[in-house]
Amino acid sequence: MTTVTTSASRGQHNSGGLPAEVTSFVGRRQEVAEVRQLLSVSRAVTLTGAGGVGKTRLALRVAHEVRRAFRDGVWLVELAALENPGMLARAVAETLEIRDHSTDPPLQVLADHLRDKQTLVILDNCEHLVDECAVLADTLLRAAPELRIMATSRHVLGIASEHAVPVTPLPLPDGDGAPLETLTQTDAVQLFTERARAVLPSFAVTDDNRDVVTGIIRRLDGLPLGIELAAVRLRALSAEQLLERLDDRFRLLTGGSRAVLPRHQTLRALIDWSHALCSEEERLLWHRASVFAGSLDLEGAETVCSGTGIDREDVLDLVIGLVDKSVLIREDHPGGVRYRMLDTLRQYGRERLCERGEEARLRRRHRAYYRDLAGRARAEVFGPEQVAWFNRLQLEHANLRSALDGWLATPADAAIGLSVATDLLYHWITSYYLGEGRAWLERGLAAVTSPDDVRGRALWAGGWLAVIQADLPAARAMLEECHRIGERLGDESLLGYAELFTGMVAMFQERPRDAIVSYEHALERHRGTGDPVGLALSLIRLSLARSFVGESDAAIDAAEQALKVCDAHGDGWHKAYTMMALGVEVWRQGDLPRATELERQSLAFNRSLGDLLGVGITIEVLAWIAATQGLHERAGRLLGVLETVWSLVGAPLSGYGHLAGYHEECQARVREALGEAAFAAAVRRGARLPYEEAVAYALQEDKPGGPDPKEAPEARGEQAALTRREREIAQLVAQGMTNKEIAASLVIAQRTAEGHIEHILTKLGFNSRSQIAVWVGEQARADGDALS
Repeated sequence: MTTVTTSASRGQHNSGGLPAEVTSFVGRRQEVAEVRQLLSVSRAVTLTGAGGVGKTRLALRVAHEVRRAFRDGVWLVELAALENPGMLARAVAETLEIRDHSTDPPLQVLADHLRDKQTLVILDNCEHLVDECAVLADTLLRAAPELRIMATSRHVLGIASEHAVPVTPLPLPDGDGAPLETLTQTDAVQLFTERARAVLPSFAVTDDNRDVVTGIIRRLDGLPLGIELAAVRLRALSAEQLLERLDDRFRLLTGGSRAVLPRHQTLRALIDWSHALCSEEERLLWHRASVFAGSLDLEGAETVCSGTGIDREDVLDLVIGLVDKSVLIREDHPGGVRYRMLDTLRQYGRERLCERGEEARLRRRHRAYYRDLAGRARAEVFGPEQVAWFNRLQLEHANLRSALDGWLATPADAAIGLSVATDLLYHWITSYYLGEGRAWLERGLAAVTSPDDVRGRALWAGGWLAVIQADLPAARAMLEECHRIGERLGDESLLGYAELFTGMVAMFQERPRDAIVSYEHALERHRGTGDPVGLALSLIRLSLARSFVGESDAAIDAAEQALKVCDAHGDGWHKAYTMMALGVEVWRQGDLPRATELERQSLAFNRSLGDLLGVGITIEVLAWIAATQGLHERAGRLLGVLETVWSLVGAPLSGYGHLAGYHEECQARVREALGEAAFAAAVRRGARLPYEEAVAYALQEDKPGGPDPKEAPEARGEQAALTRREREIAQLVAQGMTNKEIAASLVIAQRTAEGHIEHILTKLGFNSRSQIAVWVGEQARADGDALS
């Protein structure tokens, strides 16, 4: 079994929050079965063991095998790069893709989100945060009765409900007398063979080398990470040479004794050897790359790690060398290739960096690089590279967090940290980090009190985040101070943004005329400074406000101006919000096809970006349109979808509270048209859809031509609402199979089969298995008619 850690970025996710396995999983059948069984009876399972023993891979393998038993997903929370204990709850929330816009404490947000969820959360590498992980796990388990937590740690968490499973090295093979076929089936030999073939495709265990291979594994004490690091040496050495060098190295540590080494010494010695086999420049790059949190790309390595011993143009070859030696792990992302270092190797590199007296200097270079990166992102936030920057900052979040923590912990650098936190404003808004972003800004504002443009920018940025969180008193206070600083400095940009977000506060307080005045003033100032971001934001909000007071022509004019600004700069995100705003007014005027198309385009973009707030607002308008069209069943389901989306965001219509009246009117119209029972059923069906299916339903991707107003709403979408697995199980129900028989037929747990059947009943609005059977027959007849 290997301990390779894989990316948990959204681009790599499958199975509802698990990273894809980049190398094959070998062995551990008994351990997998034991942990699976424990998870069925215990709510907290901790895999304990030394570094390099394979805790993470065992946890991932179990998670992949049990994922179907958890209807709300299985999530891997990687904690190795998290240095600030205070960020633990936020790190878990962002992994679970919770975009909470409330002001509640992160742990409370987590507890509320998981309260009714059937979820498995894996807390990976807890040992440096063991007390904080214990508190978090205990709190969440008490709040969420269907939650399971699996942790990997060198120490147990120590909570009452915990079951600890020691993860030991792979059993050592018996090389004497065992048939070759039996020997090659042992876990340790299989792992060594597979990893050896990755670098030497012709490698095989034979009668000639069997003793050498078993000798290598014995010298490595069966440690999976040790086996992997040693196997890569076969690129340059024969198996005999590899064993000889292992013997020499380990004998030095024991004064010539052949006694088995303590395992931590074995691993340390092997890493020492890997280190010694690197060139001087490769070793230096290894040390310096250890300052990165999470992962790094080639640009980061070239900028931070070059100089004094490493020429920038040589970094690529050195990176390739470290990948070849399994020190760095290559990961492919849509934005390009990144490199990750196993935590054990990162800690080793950090120790060596400290020994050289270079850690402080490299951390400063790391922070400077991310200061410049944030500045570049801010400069290009309104343009064709916008989405690429949003995605890149997501991948760099662990590094950005580390850099911010370093600046704000140093009084002399706090102003830089505050400026960077402000530059990252769109990262906070478009990702899972809105609450975290506001916390960084508030920490910086507490440390940087000079009434200058740095504080002024941070104040209006914090004000915007507070508005989105509906924290109006805090927003007003920040915006008023920003206005005072702007007047003192004569800074039109500060004054423009203060006016813009003051207008948003007025809209929240149901003072649309005051809001319009503020938006107009903001617009005038941003035109004067030539700021396209300020122009677009002001025009979008002005359009919504004009629409709200019934000034249709002015609303459409403002939105069309905003579209021109966005198109002139190749912007997509602001354009999506502009189309949403324009769609609201077009709907109010009765042009339902155009309004639908505007909202669908906006929704498609926001889905691709993962912007839940944008997704929620556009689905709101689509629900209103459906109700106006008389598609009451569809409108009801969309209202149910919104329950899911707004629960993920943390607040309904976050930042757009003035539109709540339209939501209430839609709800009342659909309830009256369907009747209370049918309305509740439609909402329930929508709320039960998984997120991706829900958005696809809102986009009507199952029917590209769009809705037919004459189509009976009840007849639409029911089959599409079932997943492929659910349709398969529905067929087996129709054949009269019991839950146990279905589970055996599909090789799944009976509990899983029962869960699927419950989902089918809920989605179709049925209350018995016989209704499912009738429905399957009707679908089959309908399909036959369509083919005849």
